[in-house]
Formats: sequence, C-alpha cells, structure tokens
Amino acid sequence: MFDSVLVANRGEIAVRVIRTLRRLGVRSVAVHSGADAEAPHVRAADTAVLIGPPHSASAAESYLNIERIVDAALRSGAQAVHPGYGFLAENAAFARACADAGLAFVGPLPDTIELMGDKIHAKAAVQAAGVPVVPGSEGDSLTDDQLLSYALEIGLPVLLKPSAGGGGKGMRLVRDEAKLPEEIAAARREARASFGDDTLLLERWIDRPRHIEFQLLADAHGNVVHLGERECSLQRRHQKLIEEAPSVLLTPQTRESMGAAAVRAALACGYQGAGTVEFIVPGDDPSSYFFMEMNTRLQVEHPVTELAISADGARLDLVEQQLRVAAGERLGFGQDAVAVTGHAIEARICAEDPARGFLPTGGRVLLLQEPGGEGVRVDSGLAPGVLVGSSYDPMLSKIIACGPDRPTALRRLRAALAETRILGVTTNTGYLRRLLTHPDVVAGRLDTGLVERHPELTVARATDNATDSPALTDEVLIAAALARQSALTPPAADGGWSDPFSLPSAWRLGGEPAWTLHRLRLPGGEPVEVRVRPTSSRTVVDPTDMPAEFQVRLGDEDPVTARIGHDPADPHTLTLALDGTTRTFAHTTDNRPGAAPDLAVHWLARDGDSWAVHPYDPVAELSSGTGGSGAAALTAPMPGTVTVVKTTLGEQVTKGQPLLILEAMKMEHVITAPYDGIVEQLRVTAGGTVAMDEVLAVVTPADTTEADTTETGAAAEEEKR
Repeated sequence: MFDSVLVANRGEIAVRVIRTLRRLGVRSVAVHSGADAEAPHVRAADTAVLIGPPHSASAAESYLNIERIVDAALRSGAQAVHPGYGFLAENAAFARACADAGLAFVGPLPDTIELMGDKIHAKAAVQAAGVPVVPGSEGDSLTDDQLLSYALEIGLPVLLKPSAGGGGKGMRLVRDEAKLPEEIAAARREARASFGDDTLLLERWIDRPRHIEFQLLADAHGNVVHLGERECSLQRRHQKLIEEAPSVLLTPQTRESMGAAAVRAALACGYQGAGTVEFIVPGDDPSSYFFMEMNTRLQVEHPVTELAISADGARLDLVEQQLRVAAGERLGFGQDAVAVTGHAIEARICAEDPARGFLPTGGRVLLLQEPGGEGVRVDSGLAPGVLVGSSYDPMLSKIIACGPDRPTALRRLRAALAETRILGVTTNTGYLRRLLTHPDVVAGRLDTGLVERHPELTVARATDNATDSPALTDEVLIAAALARQSALTPPAADGGWSDPFSLPSAWRLGGEPAWTLHRLRLPGGEPVEVRVRPTSSRTVVDPTDMPAEFQVRLGDEDPVTARIGHDPADPHTLTLALDGTTRTFAHTTDNRPGAAPDLAVHWLARDGDSWAVHPYDPVAELSSGTGGSGAAALTAPMPGTVTVVKTTLGEQVTKGQPLLILEAMKMEHVITAPYDGIVEQLRVTAGGTVAMDEVLAVVTPADTTEADTTETGAAAEEEKR
C-alpha cells in the first residue's frame, strides 16, 4: 500500500477518497484552485497544494492542468494519484504523465482509457469479444452525409453520440428526418467544445429503455470480477438522478449473463482497477441487452454497490480496492464470493432549480443540515459558508439509503431527503423526494424517459401525493412576511422605553391595527403584496413582546389568521400555523453588507425544498434604466459566463433570434429576442460573468402591442452535460 496519495479532484468525491485514505493510514494530499482555498476537501486532507491563480475558479488553470497536478504530487511526496471522476479521470494523457513522472495512476492503463474512451473502437472491441452491441454506424471519421445515410438505413429514431466523450454530453435524440442535419451540426459543435473532437457515431434508439450498468474490479494479474448491477434509468437529458442496486428488472439468469458479458468486455481491453460497463436494456425484453459504453473510472453511484453487495460476507470499499490494485495487489476474492446482501438507492443533490427548467443555481451556503440515522449515508462536498459558483459541476452531494429490501431503502431515502436543508443555494432535493414517491418509481416501472414525462413533479405542493393540492408558495410568502415583520422590530433606546408608534405592532390610538405592507418576490415569479397586522390592538411597550398571531392578506385575497413561532433551542426553526395546519420550516436570512433589515433575503426550507424570498422595491425597478415604454429587459436566468455575444448595440433583431449564450455548470442557455425590435442596451461582453437576474440586454419592440403579450427573456436551452 502507498504511504501518500494525491487526490486530483474536488468536492464530494475528493472528500470521499480522503476518508478512505485516512482509514487506511495513508497520508492524503489535496489540490485546489484559488477559489477553493477553504473548501471541505482542502480542510479534510493532510496537505493541500494550490495549483491555480489566487482567488481564481478556473478549472483549466487548476483541476485540468496536468503539469501543475503532477508537479504538486512530486513536491508533496505523493506516490500515487487518485483522479476521482470528472476532470482528468478518463484522460489518457494524464495517466501517461503520471507514469512518466514515476507516479502510480489509480485507474486503468493509458491505452485502455484511450480505447474505451473512443466509443467507435470500444464498440468494435467488445463486439469481437461476443458482447451484444446496439445496431448503428460503422467506422470512424464519418461525414455528415454518411451519418445521414446510416440514419435512414437503421430507421428513425436514432441517437447521435460523440465518439470521444461520455456523461451524456453532446448526445442528441433525433426522431424527425428533417432535423437531422441541424442536430448533427449541433452535436459536432458540443463534442468539439467538450472533448476537442467532433467525431460522431449513430445508434438505433430504443424506446423506453432501461439503463443498467455492471461494476467491475480487475487486477494486474488477469483476475476480473463483477459486483452486480446498478439501475440508472431515472435520468434527465442523459444525466442520472437516482441510482439503485440491485435492479428489480433482472432475473438471476439475466444478471449472470450480463455480468459475464461485462467481464468479457474488461478482458478484451486488458482492464485494471474499478470500472463500469453500461448496457441499454429494452424494458419489455431484458434478455436483449446491448453494450453502450465503458467508464474507465469510479462512478458517481458507486456507494449503492458498496451498501448492497458483499464479498465473503463483508462490505467493500471500492476506493480501497482501487488503491490495492494500483499498488500491484491481487483481488482478495473471486466471483463466487460476491453476493447481494440488501438494497441501496442514491439521490444526487445538485445546484439547480427544477421549477425554472432545472437551470443551474449558485450562492453561498447559509445553513446546512444533512441527514443521518439508520441506513443513511451522505457523501458531501458542502459546508456552511461554501460558495457554490458556476465554474464546476452542479452536483454538491449524494444521499444514499440502504435496507434489507427496496421498500425500506426507498422509505429511508425519502425521509433523509425531507430532512436535508440547504439554504443559500437552490437545489433539486425536494424534487428528488417527490420523484421517489411516484407510483411507477415505487413499483419499479422505470425507463430513461420517465422523468421527462412527469414535469408536474417539479412543483412543491402542500400535501404529499396530492396533484390537485395548492402549491406551497402562498405559505412560504406568508411565513417570510411574518419573519420579516419580526425583523423590523427596532431595539428600545438605551434598553428603556420605545415609542409604540415606531413599532411594527400596528397599534393605533382608538382604532383598528394598521396593515404593514411587505412586497415580496420569488425568483422567476411576479411581485406579491403581503399585508400583515396583529389580531390584537393592544399597546406594545416592550419590543421583544411582539404578538405572534396575525391577520395576513395575500394580494387581493381575503385575510387569514396565522401564527408564527420560533424554537428557542434552534433559531433556524420557524413554525407557521395557518388554517388549522402547522408546518415547520428551516429559516435564515441573507443580509447583504450594509443593507437594512427590510432588504434581507429570507430563505425557507421544508421537505427538501427551499425558497429565497426577495424584497421587491417598485421604485428601484422603475429607476433601473432598462429602456423605454414596452422595452424588454433580458435577464440572466442563471449565474454564469457569457460565452458568445451574437448581437450588437442598435441591431434590428427578429423574434426568436439568438442574442447571447450563457454557460454555467456544463449547460448552455441561449437568450433569444422576445419579439422583433432593436437592441437598445447591451450590458455584457463575451467572457464576462453575470449573476442570476442580472440585466444582459434591453430590446425595444418594433410593435409595442406585441411586447405586451410576449414573455420577457424568451430562451432556449441546450445541455452540454
């Protein structure tokens, strides 16, 4: 075993690898960008080395810089490099650079990475080993016309895939022959941007497929075993959301057949270390499985295998197995020792907003409460105060639950997600909990299109499993208004008497309590007026003795009675009693430096969902200078970088014309003209960074009547993930 290992990654996977190194008594070395100087993986390591410019979040100058990482390993005395996943984990040049420097690369040999990283040659290699493959194009360096010809020969729908990459980046499902040329062009562009290689292949699309993968371990002495399968069919645009082991679809016979095929694929490429063979499986005929690709690294979803599979009766640590193989050791068990000992399910927590089309989010973590309890594991790269930016992958953590059977694991994971509270950054946690309650998911009727067929799950509702119940938005706004009312209470002067007229108690001499107006707004929503007054007209002398029961009027609706409560033992817990129902929220405020209390953003969370409630100032909105009458201010739907500016100041544009392209967390978002008009303002340049809701450009309509009926900031998004 090694004495010192450098972890060439960040976030939750770096923390997870360091945890195993610490257990094994191996010294850990972290590398980090300037922006990650205080990140959890840096704090967890024994030694940390800065490999990028101070304060910079550039991955190209840090986590993707081979020379700097190798130099850091040599300077720190590391003997081996663990790449984690993402970044350089499947980069053959990185593996060679480590070997040339005398460092052990914790992964397969460079030639293996190269072979299996090229989908065209990987497909040919495993097909020669007797592994079934999806019918598709043959050969590499195919022209657009050749791809068109194969598509017509195979029959639509077809799937376009970059040969050089994985993870769903650049993949395009095409059902319409007329759209093939533009989809090929788009796939080439994304492949070139992501992998530096625009070679494409084409495969027959299987409707309602299951995505099932087999975990492999192989040593340098010719021994290969599989550790069973993982079901990864719950995906959104080829990105996995939920994974579990084992799959409810497979019979013992099919499991044995697919596992043997995965082993043959590994032997065909001389594999060493931990790897995964992914199969596409028709849901109505699981025995007709096809090889999809091989991932020559540890997978994000490896914890479900660790929690559901045993070898010789003991659970496995796949990172430990990787390290032992890289150190030249033989596998300590054979295929006969591997057994399924339970069920495990994983949910990926990502910085994205399901209610806004899963756009990337960001911000500083103001409050973090991660779950625990029997059968629950959390792999996390989060900590209070961590700044989540747009430079890296949006995945923040993973919550995994296990049990003796699938219903138990599902129940535990849903409860763990409900207990997860991340304030300051909008995440998909609540959405994942709702997804796990869907009847098809509970029954195991899964396929890769299930998520897209149920957009209603993106909206948090007041009652679980009730599709006709009201959204929680009203309750959130009321809770925020009452919390804001409390925050407006001024302290008594010198600890003495305070003028009752200055208090937000609404007390008035000889009259009804007055309403206090709160103008609030949720991201992407319209401003809402919430009026609050106490139910009692008593005089308040002590500012700490504010009433807890209020009348609340939301917009033009009738007033309702609400009570607000705070847990003395937990200042971040807020209760709201409304219409006979009491709900508990996690609560904190984001106070901007120098801002008045009434300008604070109130964050609330419940059952995994979180909401940022912003103060709204109509006067400031009018004076923001966003153009003349009818002009549309095109704002950033996500924090990110402006990669392309396709327009100029004063240009005449047409409705739907692309004006700008934003990029954040591997996602491209195209900002288009909402109508025919003139670009009156252009506030950004290529390469600049923008905050969410920042004004990018202003378009004055050619026809003001059209502007009145057109949504501001119409946009179309393209995934690069």
